Amino acid sequence: MGADEERDGVALTNLDQPLFEGAEATKRELVDYLDAVRDRIIPVLRDRPLSVIRILRGQDAFMQKNLPKYTPEWVETVERWADASKREVRYALCNGRRTLLWFGNQRAIEYHPALMRAGQWHHVTDLILDLDPPEGDDFGPVVAAAALVRRALADAGLAGAVKTSGSKGVHIFVPVDESVSIEDVAAATRALAARAERLDPAIATTAFIKEDRAGKVFLDSTRAGGATVVAAYSPRLRPGLPVSFPVAWDELDRVKPADFTIHTAVGLLGDADPWAERMPAPQRLPDELVAEGHTIPIARVQAMHEGKRRARARRDGV
Repeated sequence: MGADEERDGVALTNLDQPLFEGAEATKRELVDYLDAVRDRIIPVLRDRPLSVIRILRGQDAFMQKNLPKYTPEWVETVERWADASKREVRYALCNGRRTLLWFGNQRAIEYHPALMRAGQWHHVTDLILDLDPPEGDDFGPVVAAAALVRRALADAGLAGAVKTSGSKGVHIFVPVDESVSIEDVAAATRALAARAERLDPAIATTAFIKEDRAGKVFLDSTRAGGATVVAAYSPRLRPGLPVSFPVAWDELDRVKPADFTIHTAVGLLGDADPWAERMPAPQRLPDELVAEGHTIPIARVQAMHEGKRRARARRDGV
């Protein structure tokens, strides 16, 4: 079957097909959106090993890390050993318009870059807190929790930028300089989450186990090292195709995540690139913040041990 259209040497096919049930968008609208924001999203993706979430017709969505064999030779790539799968994974580097268009034609909807750049495996560029709200559609608690994180950052002499996650929460990014090890960034993230929780434990929690959160906003400090976080301006595989969108701190209480979709985002942006404009320069993390973080157990590990303890207690009838 021939292409419907060609852009920058990329054959685009089946453009008028719906992306998925509830998307309220065709593949053409996805490609058009990605093309419209290319000068904003490509800098966020550049030189970072990329994972994408694709959805093919009639199939369930899946995350693709390892590139398929039919990937065009002009797509830049990098290989990295994956401990989980015990193999070399060939990641894409989305460094130009052609690659972004190709991914759009592959029905790649979400774009999840690594926190480090290719070849700089011992340095993450950002400290990230992921604020995950309790059940429901009320964005108010997330806004309140984000204000706590902002205060904790300011108290530590740090600054960050915030964006909607494209789902129901927000992501807070704090650029860090190359003097900070991955382990120290992870520790500082735990300390910031703990400090924000202490500012108002009625609003926010660092409890990794869901049943322990008691309807509070979860301050997820586990996005470190080999983790990925959805890129600013990336669509999300949700009804209506919302977009992860930068928001000014002082405007968080005037928006809701559903305001930003592939249909509305381009018009709201105009000629601006608010993610780049609001991102602080890389910062050195305070020694006392890092030291405090190293006293806090890693949430996933602690939750694993606690889960096993509770399972034993249930088996023993305790």
